[in-house]
Amino acid sequence: MTIQKFITYAPLDINGKQLDSNYELKLNVLETSGNYLLHKDFLRHSNSQKQGTLSSKTRSEVRGGGRKPWKQKGTGRARAGSNRSPLWKGGGVIFGPKPKKILLKLNKKERQLALQTLLYNKKNNILIIEDLESKITEPKTKKFLKICKNCSIDLNQKILVIVSNKSIPLKLSMQNLKNIELISASNLNTLSLLKAKQIILTPLAINYIKEIYCD
Repeated sequence: MTIQKFITYAPLDINGKQLDSNYELKLNVLETSGNYLLHKDFLRHSNSQKQGTLSSKTRSEVRGGGRKPWKQKGTGRARAGSNRSPLWKGGGVIFGPKPKKILLKLNKKERQLALQTLLYNKKNNILIIEDLESKITEPKTKKFLKICKNCSIDLNQKILVIVSNKSIPLKLSMQNLKNIELISASNLNTLSLLKAKQIILTPLAINYIKEIYCD
């Protein structure tokens, strides 16, 4: 059974000053523990990242082996029909890996519920910064570090920055910082939220989250 929870945040500007406006998130969360649903969504996301391109050759696919190595009887050696047998060096592989795609189905509403539940569990670690996307118009790591300092963001912890659109200046300003992950709101996933110790949102990203995950 799900219940509705409301979270209200007062945003900060890039100088760390608290603004008068408020942003509200209305989330549907599970009344009981939703760990099983989070685990299912985590597995779905992890499996989707696997390429599944491992491949080995069976005895029929290995080159050569058409001639019988020696006659069937009279040599004193074991019978052999091909030098590409799995028992021989250079032969095929028994039950080796083949290309495959592992898919774990998760309904749209289940995924939305998992992400909303996780956002609610991380509610104390969420920070909203106004104009973050519009103020960084050129790729300068120093400028982003100054914003982090003004907003008291600890860069020694895993930081997840969620924006409406990953612009080139934003991406280049953060790519040299090892503990920061930048994603767009449309690509929000369980793994990134679980790893993050602090989550930074922008007002535009909140609108996307409401539109995509909080219908």
